[in-house]
Amino acid sequence: MGDLHYLEAPNATHVTNNTVVTSGSIDGWKTLMQHTAPNALHNSSARYDAPKCDEDTRVDVISGIMGWIKDRNGPQRLLCMTGAAGSGKSALQQSIAECCAGRHILGAAYFISAADASRNGAFTIVPTIAYQLGLNHPILQHTIAAAVDHDPLIFTRSLQTQMDVLIVRPFESLRRSEQCDLSTFPYAILIDGLDECNGEPSTAATLRHVNATTKCKAEDRQAELLTAIKTSLLNTDLPFRIFIASRPEWAIRTALDTGGYLKELAYHIQLSDQYDATEDMCRFLRKRFQSIGLSIGDPHWFTEGNIETLARAGSGQFVYVATVFKYVSERRASPVHRLKTVLNWRPDDGQVTRPFEALDMLYTNIVLNAKEAYEAVDTHSGRDFLLLFKILILVVLDCSAHDHFGTILNLERNAWGIFTSDLHSLVYFKEPYPYWTCFTAYHKSLRDFMGQASRARELFVPEARAYTHLAKCCMRYIIESPVLEFRRVPEKDLSFSECCMAYAIRYLADYLARAVAIDDEIVNFTRKDWAGDLSGVTDDLKKREPEAAAIMSKYVEKWKHVVVIESFKEACSKLARFSRFNCLTYTIPGLLTAI
Repeated sequence: MGDLHYLEAPNATHVTNNTVVTSGSIDGWKTLMQHTAPNALHNSSARYDAPKCDEDTRVDVISGIMGWIKDRNGPQRLLCMTGAAGSGKSALQQSIAECCAGRHILGAAYFISAADASRNGAFTIVPTIAYQLGLNHPILQHTIAAAVDHDPLIFTRSLQTQMDVLIVRPFESLRRSEQCDLSTFPYAILIDGLDECNGEPSTAATLRHVNATTKCKAEDRQAELLTAIKTSLLNTDLPFRIFIASRPEWAIRTALDTGGYLKELAYHIQLSDQYDATEDMCRFLRKRFQSIGLSIGDPHWFTEGNIETLARAGSGQFVYVATVFKYVSERRASPVHRLKTVLNWRPDDGQVTRPFEALDMLYTNIVLNAKEAYEAVDTHSGRDFLLLFKILILVVLDCSAHDHFGTILNLERNAWGIFTSDLHSLVYFKEPYPYWTCFTAYHKSLRDFMGQASRARELFVPEARAYTHLAKCCMRYIIESPVLEFRRVPEKDLSFSECCMAYAIRYLADYLARAVAIDDEIVNFTRKDWAGDLSGVTDDLKKREPEAAAIMSKYVEKWKHVVVIESFKEACSKLARFSRFNCLTYTIPGLLTAI
């Protein structure tokens, strides 16, 4: 330290970006810089024109976050903000970073991006944060550099070791030196996009082929980072306030859930659930549409009704209105014509134009990654993720009987919870009414996306195929279930399996009517000896597929004297008399007649 020299401006309350020259640590600082990610900084050239909130939007959220950051005596020094894909987390984080920088309290910021190999792995996070903190005081910079000189392999150590060596110990040395008023030291540390952090550096090509192993490695590394923050920064008396933004994926979700290791330590903002963004989305579009009006010389090219229509369609997801604006503002196209295209667009229209291409890419990436991870698990072998996802979209979302449908589909209990492990930025579990829980989608455009081959492309599954599979599963469940149990169970106390039976009978006729692939799949399905015990099909099938109905009728005749048929008839009759299942009576007579 004998040859340490630094300049301090007169009456300065803190020192920023001063050059430190120390003969024993210059190599250490250069080595540190080689392990940083310049693209991850909030003001990097790679993030030029990064999305951020307009001045008059997200006011309540920004005010709440900045209030938390400035309250240095608050009991919780970690803020975690989770939200659906496209809810505006990164724009909020950028706005907070600029607010903190303007108030000289930004210690460090790191913006993770799955698409940028230089900042999509955890290997540069701690060095980049240490680099930014070191720029705020020469003694801290020297100490960090000396630590690298002492152990040039520090960047290969665990994240907690890196954090201890490059941040905690140097900062404690700075405090002991009494050369810095810690009350004026920039103390806000921001990390955006935790869910995009991979287990190791990944290129865009490898990101398109995520398997269960790489997914688990990424989740483990995200959890390692959160654990390191807890152990090194939260369990010490360092003055940092840490703000992390992420989709509600496994690592942060389990840490914040009841019993999680951050549950009591973190202030949790659930962006998509706690804040209504509709008015902010109106202001966002109005401001940008007014700017377009100035450029084309027509301030009345849009109406307030157009703004409100688009904001409602956005369902609180900023990515929707941002996509609309990007499409409408194309330089070489008429904004009037493009706005009309968006407003008149319907999910069943032919996709000559692609106004929601950016939104489609977002959905595609999320669903493909979830598919790769799910199907790679041994116990899921043979399951078709996209078929199950289509069924989730068609019949499970917003339905309280999600576990019953899982059982009918021959899935394990809590199968949908496992199935949606990597889809929490698209769908979530909610309790809209007491004792009534269901999965629902953050954005209604998810159904539109999955319902169109031109948008979903390789993810597309025809509805008929999904309903065919559902019909077959209902048949299987009805035949294999112990229907005689209905005789012994009181009306008010049906078991779970009997409820499953009720749903299978209730929806079978509807699924058969929608399953246009009956002649190919269900006929073959009934050729199995045990499946022939099921009675024929509805009158609708006879009208649409007479040949298939005739074939199935032969099987009905062949097995009509089998005891299980009589048991099935008796069970259906008993079920029809249950008052709670009066809604089933319109389907049961048809089934009984066919039997």
